Amino acid sequence: MKSALVLMTLAALAGTSSLAIAQTTDGVLTVATIGEPPTLDAMQTPTDIVLTIDQHIFETLYTYDTEWRSVPLLAAAMPEISEDGLTYRIALREGIKFHDGSDLDAKDVTASLTRWMAVNSKGKQVAEVIESLSEDGANAVVVKLKSRYAPLLATFSQASIIMPSEKIADTLTDFIGTGPYALKERKPDQYTQLVRFDGYKSPEGEPSNYAGKREAIAKEIRFVPVPDANTRVEGLISGQFDFADSLPVSAYERVEASGNAKPVIYENTGWASLNMNMKEGLLTKKALRQAVQAALNPNDMMLAAFSDERFFSVDGSIFPKGSLWHTESGVARYGEGDPEAAAKLLEEAGYDGTPLRLMTSRQYEFHYKIGEVAKAYLEAAGFKVDMQVVDWATLTTRRADPKEWDIFITHSNFPGDPTTINTITDSYPGWYVSDEKAKVVATYMDAVSDADKQKAWEGIQAVIYDDAPLFKAGNFNAVTGVSTGVSGYTPTYWPHFWNVTPKK
Repeated sequence: MKSALVLMTLAALAGTSSLAIAQTTDGVLTVATIGEPPTLDAMQTPTDIVLTIDQHIFETLYTYDTEWRSVPLLAAAMPEISEDGLTYRIALREGIKFHDGSDLDAKDVTASLTRWMAVNSKGKQVAEVIESLSEDGANAVVVKLKSRYAPLLATFSQASIIMPSEKIADTLTDFIGTGPYALKERKPDQYTQLVRFDGYKSPEGEPSNYAGKREAIAKEIRFVPVPDANTRVEGLISGQFDFADSLPVSAYERVEASGNAKPVIYENTGWASLNMNMKEGLLTKKALRQAVQAALNPNDMMLAAFSDERFFSVDGSIFPKGSLWHTESGVARYGEGDPEAAAKLLEEAGYDGTPLRLMTSRQYEFHYKIGEVAKAYLEAAGFKVDMQVVDWATLTTRRADPKEWDIFITHSNFPGDPTTINTITDSYPGWYVSDEKAKVVATYMDAVSDADKQKAWEGIQAVIYDDAPLFKAGNFNAVTGVSTGVSGYTPTYWPHFWNVTPKK
């Protein structure tokens, strides 16, 4: 009987995923990031570096699976939606605790979402369509809308982090969430230290992007700001770092040959763009924004940034081929760069030689290289260009002031819902507001079927090209690196380290 029980147990384990039998360790994961996060308040500054760290501390009602669909995280299930599409009832998972030991309840959710709607750019957009937000008992919330809002769950899947209602303030001093790791210590420009939260209750299901089971296998994760990309490479190869983010593609072969680490590619990580200031300064004139579009050569910018066509593609569609949202609709002034057409637009707009302030950062080296090539093409078209190179924290602070810049370079992922693209949000730096945009976005919001949404998105992309709030440089694959002694790491847009086993 005892032998039979052992055999049955082994058979059961053989059919279980490696994650299910993974053991927690006393190991530490040291992660080299591209720099110091300006804050740990993702509602205030939902940049990649902040979201990468925060997702271990905080959780949202929903999150993204491998197809970038919104699926439950703190929510118990998909919402119950009324027939008219205006009322969402969201049940909460029970037994969830915050890092301070308190229990998650509906009051925490409504208080957190209220703050999110007050301070976050996407939250402010959602606030305009929300009639009311209320608790339905201790374990459910009800969202009533003024009008249909197709991307509601997508906006509940990113920076709308849930925290204890008692800890909510205009300026956060306590960073307490429900995630698998808790914040222990932050020393600016040295490290952000997270430790395993033993009271964590994981969602169920196989891991799928950010969805499914989350296990805090490492006892500690230490995020170390390393602004210089080559220093991240050297630290990874030497064993100083277990993971290094955003590596230059030129380091791929060296990391691969090191024996101590391996490079990791995440395909179609996102797209790089030059975002234009439509609120103040030179580029309030559409003709000048279109001149920027006409002047630039996306292939040369991406080749300078990524060196090898294995790591990028050039495509005027905002979403890549294979995506539900890929379309050539409206693509204009995108190709080889046309200095003559750009010069004509400059003349029509009465350009007076005022320097165009182009802001970029070397912490994302590809941003800087895109900027160098963009400067050359813009000058060839007749612009005077003042390229300002700052650290990423300074850039994200400065871009909030419309008096400080004309173009900034950034990158974004491909979201599950196209209307959650940052630029479409009226309050995102650049302040893209137009009557035409409002009309086509409204059409999308009323769409129900995927076919209707696709058609509506085609209209939005066409208006984006005409209004010219940005220039898409191209799609890119990201290169990161992980120590050969680390197991269980799966590449995602915002690298995450639950379910990852440190080296022995």
